Amino acid sequence: MNTKIQTEAELEEHLSRPNEDTISAMAALEGDLLILGVGGKMGPSLARLARRAADQAGVAKRILAVARFTNEKLPSELKAEGIETVACDLLEPGQLTQLPDVPNVIFMAARKFGTAGCEYLTWAMNTYLPGLVAERYRNSRIVAFSTGNVYPLRKIAEGGASETTPVGPVGEYAQSALGRERMFEYGSSRWGTAVAILRLNYAVELRYGVLVDIGRSVFERRPIDLCMPSVNVIWQGDANSLCLRSFAHCQSPPLVLNITGTAALAVREIALDFGRHFGIEPEFVSGVGGSSALLSDVTKANGLFGTPRVHPDEMIAWIADWIQQGSVMLDKPTHFQTRDGRF
Repeated sequence: MNTKIQTEAELEEHLSRPNEDTISAMAALEGDLLILGVGGKMGPSLARLARRAADQAGVAKRILAVARFTNEKLPSELKAEGIETVACDLLEPGQLTQLPDVPNVIFMAARKFGTAGCEYLTWAMNTYLPGLVAERYRNSRIVAFSTGNVYPLRKIAEGGASETTPVGPVGEYAQSALGRERMFEYGSSRWGTAVAILRLNYAVELRYGVLVDIGRSVFERRPIDLCMPSVNVIWQGDANSLCLRSFAHCQSPPLVLNITGTAALAVREIALDFGRHFGIEPEFVSGVGGSSALLSDVTKANGLFGTPRVHPDEMIAWIADWIQQGSVMLDKPTHFQTRDGRF
């Protein structure tokens, strides 16, 4: 798609537009689908993608979306598209057990920002709750989102971390995210639950993400810090597609997959690309960035699914147009520059 995305409606349609691989995956998936933690940045478009893919595959399938729904408009929007919504505080005693038995579960509930000073809640969401979900849905297939933050920073010259790279989480958010993985591993070991764990970094669309953070800094003439000199990014629509396609690869012990773009992108070059779109010379905090970054190797995922369909150059062009036309933003910075693990 080379044309501009001009409205939120167009963006949501694009993010939830299934390709043939996603449609085939939903056609092959036996049973209904439950998404836990649908209220975040990725969840609504994932639910819509699943609904559209199932419909286009011609299969009768319930898509159930669970969240606290602090966005009061979201339940009615999802219901209008054939998605069943369930308001539920997953940490409230007894509520998880009241959810229906469903053979396919996506776990998206997580906490990152605001961890500093409230670490106990981050551990509850990221580690305690996954343990409860692993037990409650021990007879289901589970695809659980994790994060590339479980890896240590890597020297850029060495390339990204693969799934066999020893984990080295920095800070309590990353430690608790590794705890989430261990809880699903425990459930898989104890009950034979088929699980896939997706270590994602970083999903991008037009209203938020690493590229949006950099593009807005250039457009607003704010200096760009190069302390995290390189990043991986993936279009949110591609990440959601890979999530649905991962059910076919759930196993015990769990399959662990890095989910991101193929190339490591230099932050300086991203900023210069935005500068060319805007006719602005970017400013940088320092002339030289560090020699290490949070990077992942996606050779394994690409072998299973092929490479992501949306190229970074395409994302940058869309985001530049979006910024220039003053379109709505989520105003949720990624803080991708963080090196000490404090969020």
